[in-house]
Amino acid sequence: MKKSLILIFALMLCLVFGLSAQAADPIKWKAQAFWSAGEIPYKTFVALCERINKLTNGRLVIEPFPGGAIVPVFESLEALENNVIQVMHTAPSYWSGKNPAFAAIGELPASFTQPWQADYWFHERGGMDMLTELYKPFNAVPVGVMWWGVESMPAKKPLAKIGDFKGIKMRTPPGMGAKYFQKLGASVVVLPGGEVFSALDKGVIEATDWGTPSMNQRMGYSRIAKFFNYPGFHSMPAGDFVINADEYKKLPDDIKVILKSACREWAWDTIEKVAMDDAMAVKKMQKEGVTVVKWTPEALKEARNAALEIWQEWAKKNEMCKKIVDSKAALLREVGALD
Repeated sequence: MKKSLILIFALMLCLVFGLSAQAADPIKWKAQAFWSAGEIPYKTFVALCERINKLTNGRLVIEPFPGGAIVPVFESLEALENNVIQVMHTAPSYWSGKNPAFAAIGELPASFTQPWQADYWFHERGGMDMLTELYKPFNAVPVGVMWWGVESMPAKKPLAKIGDFKGIKMRTPPGMGAKYFQKLGASVVVLPGGEVFSALDKGVIEATDWGTPSMNQRMGYSRIAKFFNYPGFHSMPAGDFVINADEYKKLPDDIKVILKSACREWAWDTIEKVAMDDAMAVKKMQKEGVTVVKWTPEALKEARNAALEIWQEWAKKNEMCKKIVDSKAALLREVGALD
């Protein structure tokens, strides 16, 4: 009898400790970004994953990968949907082919010129709810958004107002941005990023819509294009942190809260680091004879008003497009940025 009790007690201990060990096993996810490993936003993404590991006391371990390391960047959403990766960090506008509202929510040309404006819209004007609705059909849940600052435009001629774009041969990505610059009179050339330097060098283009000043400097554009606008006016795309919905549902509530808080911290960590990198790059480029072109408030308002037609065209594509465009335009009017 005594031996039986000892055996039962031992079995109970094994069961308890076994369950405890099982409960202590960390959740392990793979996360792919769309940045190359050398860019600051990728480094802050890695720091975010490390921060989540620490804040959850090791219960959630997210392994970060740069763009293309697991799947091609433009296949990230499909990989997330099928749970090949559990986290995706891309730009919502990448998925505008699946729903044009992704373009409107990710980046309206010539709209926000400060990250705080966009952050306010997402968190105080329903932007996150709209983004969540857009991702639902793809078994995906966005828990955060971020920015790397207002993008600049390296150019061989000064571009200080919308009239300066007339006749300029300019590289743009496809979509709303291309339509906008065509409206301003530019001769738009759609090129992949890898061909931009050569096109500038050979005179195929005279300006390019690309990243922030420091990103452009690393690409070598300032050696050819001796003008750039700073601060920018035309482009401040959002990035996001999106999780496979099935995996997200399994998380304890406290980890869900941690993820959202950590993403807010990540957004401003990235904004600050890129802004500082930009400021140093601007100073260096000025010493090398590159000219900074600043837009006046009047020129900025004119640029936004010119964009309204493009926004309204996009708003007609579906109900969600209209909801997003109307909401962003309303906020810009409230702060006096639109007529």
